[in-house]
Formats: sequence, C-alpha cells, structure tokens
Amino acid sequence: MRRRLLLSVLLVICLPGSTGAQARSANQLRFCLGSEPKTLNPLLVADDASETIRYLTGGVLLRLNRQTQQMEPELATSWKASRRGNAISFTLRPNVRFSDGTPLTAEDVAYTVERLMDPALHSPTGDSFRASEGKVVTQITGKNQIAITFPAPIVGLEKLFDQVAILSAKSPKKEMAVLGPYYVAEDKAGSYLLLNRNPNYWKHDAAGRQLPYIGSIRLDIQQNRDIEMLRLVRGEIDFINSLSAEYYDKLVAQAPRMAFDTGVGLDSEQIWFNQVPGAPLPAYKKAWFTSTNFRRAISLSINRQDLARVVYRGHARPAVSWVSPANKFWFNARLQPHPFDRKAALQALAQDGFRLQGGTLRDRAGHDVEFSVITNAGNKAREQMAAMIQQDLAAIGIRLNVVTLYFPSLIERITRSFDYEACLLGLVNDDLDPNAQMNVWLSSAENHQWNPSQKTPATLWEAEIDKLMRMQASTEDAMKRKQAIDRVQEIAWQQEPFIYLVNKDVLSAVSTSLRNAHPVVLRPQVYWNIEQLTLGTEVARSR
Repeated sequence: MRRRLLLSVLLVICLPGSTGAQARSANQLRFCLGSEPKTLNPLLVADDASETIRYLTGGVLLRLNRQTQQMEPELATSWKASRRGNAISFTLRPNVRFSDGTPLTAEDVAYTVERLMDPALHSPTGDSFRASEGKVVTQITGKNQIAITFPAPIVGLEKLFDQVAILSAKSPKKEMAVLGPYYVAEDKAGSYLLLNRNPNYWKHDAAGRQLPYIGSIRLDIQQNRDIEMLRLVRGEIDFINSLSAEYYDKLVAQAPRMAFDTGVGLDSEQIWFNQVPGAPLPAYKKAWFTSTNFRRAISLSINRQDLARVVYRGHARPAVSWVSPANKFWFNARLQPHPFDRKAALQALAQDGFRLQGGTLRDRAGHDVEFSVITNAGNKAREQMAAMIQQDLAAIGIRLNVVTLYFPSLIERITRSFDYEACLLGLVNDDLDPNAQMNVWLSSAENHQWNPSQKTPATLWEAEIDKLMRMQASTEDAMKRKQAIDRVQEIAWQQEPFIYLVNKDVLSAVSTSLRNAHPVVLRPQVYWNIEQLTLGTEVARSR
C-alpha cells in the first residue's frame, strides 16, 4: 500500500511541466529501450531492441502501413508478384543514396537477398522466405530493376519485404550505411544509442521539406520500468511504446491525455520448457519437460484469469494460442483457453507416474518436482506472473524457483548455452500473416525456442507442423492456408510446447509535447510514422 501511494504522489508532482526535466538537445526525440540491441545487423534481428533500430534506420523496398495495414512503396516505386507467387520484380526509386553517400543500385538489392538467404548467416528474417529447399535467383533486368525468383511459392511475398533492410554492396561502412530516416551516430554500450537524421534520406513532405522532421533520437537503455515511467512524466522522454497496466491506470486518473489503450494486441506472454537434447540438465528433468502430460499439467495448474485480473488489471485476456484473437481471420475460434483445473492436472501427472506425497510432488523415481523459471529482470509484470505461478504450482506440490536475469544473460542462456530449465517471456508479433512466424514454428529455425535448429524434427507433431507451415506458405488459396494454420494452432494447443498465458492490451503513453502520434495495434505502436512526428515548439526551445 505504501509503495502504491508513493507512486501516485510521484506521478502528481512529476507531471509534464515539472522543473525536474533534464536539459536536452533541441529537436531531439527521446525514449527508452528495455535492453541493449543484440545486433545492429538488420538481417540478424531477433529481439525487440534490435528491431527498433532496424525500423528507424533500415530502408526497405516496401513498407506495411501500420495504420491502414496496406503495403506502400518505399525504395521501390512499383512491384509485381508473379501469379504463382514464387517471384517478384521491383523498380527502384532513382537517385537514392545511403547515409554515407553511396548510391543505391539494383546490385545492392541482389547483394542483400544473397546475404539474407545464405544458410551460414542463419538470418531469422530469411527464415520467413524459406518455403522449401532450393536456390533463390536474382536477376538485374535494368538500371533500376531487379527480379527475384524463389524455389517455391511464398504467400504474401511482398509483405515480407517490410522486414528486409537493404544493405550496400560497396560501402566500406557495410551495414552501418543505411537508407532509413536515421543512422546510428553513437552507440555507448549499456547506456544509450544516438541516431541522427540521415542527410541523404529521400523523402520530402508536400511542401518540399526533407523528412524526418525530428533531428535526432536518443535511445536510453533502461530496464527499470519505474524509472522509465518517472522520466516520462518529468518530460525527460517523449513516449513509452508499451505501458504496464498499473501505470496505465494511474495515467488515466492523473493525465488521461497521455494514456492510449488500442485494445487487445498481437503479442503473447508464455512459458516454455527447455527440451534441447544437449542441454546441461539432469536426464530425469529432460524426461519431465519432453512429456506432453507434464506440460499440460503445468498449464492446467495456472490461473490465467487471475493473471489477467491482478497483473494486468483487466487489460489482458487468457491466451489460447500463438495467434491472438485480435487477428480475426487467422485466429482459430474453435479453441478455448486451457481451464484452471488442479484435479485434471494431477490426473495428467499420474499418467506419467507422478504422485503427491505429504504435499510434495515426486516422479516415479522419487525425485521431488522442482525446477526454475528464468525471466528478464526489471519487467514487473513478468516477475509478478512468475510469483503467482509459483503459488499455483505449490498447490500441487511443485517447487518453482524464480530467477530474474538481465536481458543479455537471459538471451545467452536460451540461445547459446541452453543452461536453463524453463523461461517466461513474451513473443513479439509484428505481422498479421502467420507466415511471419515461420522462424518460430519450423523445427529447423533458430527461434524454435524449446528445441531450436533441429536437423530433423524431434517429434511427429513437430514434423506435422513443419509440413503444414511450408504448405500454407506455398499456396495462394486463402482457405487452404486458413485450414493449415488452424491445424497448427490445434497441435500447439494439444502439445503445449509454449504454455500461453495472456494476450495483453496495447497500452501506450505519449507526452502531449509529441505531435502527430496515433498509436496502433501493430508494432511499433507509437513511432510507426516516425517521419511525421514533431515536437512542440515550446518543448524544442527548452531542450
């Protein structure tokens, strides 16, 4: 109670206009990243912070308008996909230069595609284009024209290019030479990144003024959401792209003009168990984690309604699958969230020889059921969910240890060392089309989190998912795709490699000094129209 009162008082005394605002450079936008970007190479992006940098700096041939959800021309003035869906041709915008002055040519597009599809690079973005085995062929058909042919049809091919930042084949700066509105001017590890306006950016407004309007962006690395919120209300940063339900409710009460709830989003929160065969775990725990009955029992023991009500203050709903209900066409409406049912959980465990003795659950060999779950430090919602799940599992005799890690350490464990037992994290989804999650659901993919980069599918159900995902990615028949994706959702619901917890509402906070901001459901919710954002003149003068 004392902590909540303190937060309320701080919000009141630190609202915009407070004399506590830090001095800033004129015409500089500021916001926070929850972790340091894992990479500045746009082809290797697999985390939210790196995606932010890619969106702000990367120039793409086509861009999905996050508000209209329609594709729009960017570096390409026009494009045409083949009727079969396995080829696409682009006409490039003339007289475009990279941030270092290097001209954009069709050779740069060919080079980017070659790097993207190089199996040795292991590009998560490239996984979305891998509908089948075979070589991708690029053909330069004119000075500013290029055709790209894939070995098999890819549904929604043009939409995938929204994630492909074009690299220079000739610039000595390599991937640091960019075509987007900003370039990375400074990267102080663990502290901040400074992005400056790209002097060669090709876009202009109707009056002929070069875009973007804002001169620079400072991205502070800040894992503590309390501090991030206080900095917003002090006027030290300009928005929070994703806001916690607790702070959202406080903002609604204190400064409603800053609070935006755009409804249930595409992202999910989930737990998964480490099923990597070579992970440094005891054999008996590996047996637990690879058991469908064990995973189902854990799922049945979690009270999702309580998570939505307590952690997210009603700004969330129990999750069903990897497709959110917000994705109306692709969501499998026949599926319902797994119920909260401890009796059914114990029955599932009994099928694998587990038994409850004196309040402690033991496996058939007599091992006490105890495991740890890792999550990222500083994320209050996940820490609170982990604590509530800890209580839920204790009721069936399971001891859950909660371990919070700084994000780089967490990423190291789940992608390299595999030294963990279970992980509680969220899945960022930027696209309505499920084909964008090929890099999660293909068993060979690096982001197949519970057991990544499999040479052959470890289970029959993963083999079936591979077949379905590749099939849906190679047909233009919308209903056939829908049937395949519905079946993948059913398999995921039955097998629960991910135990889905909640789908959160999209909650954002935007300073009244930031103009032309119109938050949307699709990421990046607040700065999707970064080129059009402006800062109030009175704010710019004070920085």
